[in-house]
Amino acid sequence: MLAFLLVLACRVVIVQGFDPTGLANAANDLRTQSSVLGASRGKIVDASGVVLAESIIRYDIVGSPRENNGAETFPRLGSDGTIGDVARDDGLSELAQALGRSVEDMKTALTGDGQFVYLARSVSPAVESIIAELRIPGVTSRPVPHRTYPLGSVGGSIVGYVNEEGGAAGIEQTLDHKLMGVDGERIFQIGADGIIIPTAANRITPPTDGETVKLSIDSYLQFYSQNAIEKQVQDQSAEYGNVIVVEAKTGKIRAMAETGTVDPNAPGATRPEDRGARSVTAAIEPGSTEKAITAAAAIEEGKIDPLSQLLVPPTYTVNGQKFQDSFVHGEQQRTFAGIIGDSMNTGTVMVGEKLTREQRYEYLRKFGIGQKTGIALPGESAGLLAQPDEWDSRQEFSVLFGQGLSQTPLQTAMAFQAIANGGVRLQPQLIESVVDNDGVEHVTEAAAGTAVISPETAKQVRDILESVVTAGGAKDVSVPGYRIGGKTGTAEAVADDGTGFDGYTASFVGMAPMEDPRYIVMVNVQRPKGNIYGVTQAGVFNDVMAQVLTKYQVPATMTSSVSLAQKY
Repeated sequence: MLAFLLVLACRVVIVQGFDPTGLANAANDLRTQSSVLGASRGKIVDASGVVLAESIIRYDIVGSPRENNGAETFPRLGSDGTIGDVARDDGLSELAQALGRSVEDMKTALTGDGQFVYLARSVSPAVESIIAELRIPGVTSRPVPHRTYPLGSVGGSIVGYVNEEGGAAGIEQTLDHKLMGVDGERIFQIGADGIIIPTAANRITPPTDGETVKLSIDSYLQFYSQNAIEKQVQDQSAEYGNVIVVEAKTGKIRAMAETGTVDPNAPGATRPEDRGARSVTAAIEPGSTEKAITAAAAIEEGKIDPLSQLLVPPTYTVNGQKFQDSFVHGEQQRTFAGIIGDSMNTGTVMVGEKLTREQRYEYLRKFGIGQKTGIALPGESAGLLAQPDEWDSRQEFSVLFGQGLSQTPLQTAMAFQAIANGGVRLQPQLIESVVDNDGVEHVTEAAAGTAVISPETAKQVRDILESVVTAGGAKDVSVPGYRIGGKTGTAEAVADDGTGFDGYTASFVGMAPMEDPRYIVMVNVQRPKGNIYGVTQAGVFNDVMAQVLTKYQVPATMTSSVSLAQKY
């Protein structure tokens, strides 16, 4: 006994004399707990501030079985202002009714010695309010953020959606670091009974909420464009379609519509291949819209002018390769404007062969073909543009009219943006600004433009494009009160397995008003059914462009239209 007391005395001396804080610190560590204070994810809004994505508060209902089943009755303040006792079973019955579960489920969940159990996940504030008023022992709520998209599928492929790890598509993914915020932390101490010790240290690091991202998209134009292209695709029994609206002088994307657009509130209801923005992910042969680039290159290099005269044969053979047009004709006396006006491959090749291989390639690159635009969306394709020394004897000429290469609808739209903007190609802008937690708006600085052709050349190409509408093969393109210019495009669609072709791509790209172009509208439809030469996208273009010009109050045209001679 003396030996035991001696050992105990030595231990007391060691603990209290040589390690006076160690035991206390160990006990403190055992009592200390922490919980995450979640940051609220930032909003995504359109150019006018209309909310496209936001986080709202939902509630998890949780319970402590140990605390609940320890009381057969509990006090509650009645509507008459008096406090009365409520039986536990009655309280569980009310709880079950509020959560839409059975009383047996509630009794099972709240029976035992456990300290924590989920009773319901992500209930509405209204339900949480009802449960809070029940005052049931051990039953509490925890706020949890819930991502919601008020406009549903409007702009869904642009906005994207989230999963448990954060942004999973669209802007939600590319700007996840701006939107997600930084979680905070609460540090507290609990006793042996699992209850927080109110007199112990309680340290809180508040969360930093995510920032608000403002897009250049106009939600009304987006809605209108989506409806217009959906109807067109249905009418033409096509696979899919796109509409892009670009502001010529800024590169801002005002609409980027896709058919079958995902609803971010329920992304699983949409096929994976339809959830993204095909305007930036799908590379297709552009067809004759590429003739605008060929025209720009040939004029810039001094090889031709809009009224240059060429004797165009029914077919044209060069390097052993035979080219023909989509319509049957004899030998015709055509101006260069007339060649583009009726989309003649023969005449385009005749003009294009005046350029070297390297020049053809270089101008395609200058107009952004074969390289990503840098738009803030995931999965962007650079398209396919082979090096000129890799072109075969046909491809070196077919690229002049949009075959033997591929590009996204956005790349095509931005090439026309350069022509509309005096020859200066801009980077497409989808993010207008980011608003921080102090309410300070940080406007996105636009990248410097790239001059690809001279203003004089751009003006001549615009005159050719306007003549396509006024005197050429696109007379069905019209917006009353405005001068319009543009170009049709038809190309073979590459089969999904990469071997051969199994349909066509039909498109139209136009700009307005031609005296000072402010907007470009690109319409693309993939694999329409029926007679491809009878298919036109003019109706969608006309409707969308009319809405754009009205929305932004563009003054009606006061000058005469350009109508270059098509023949001589």
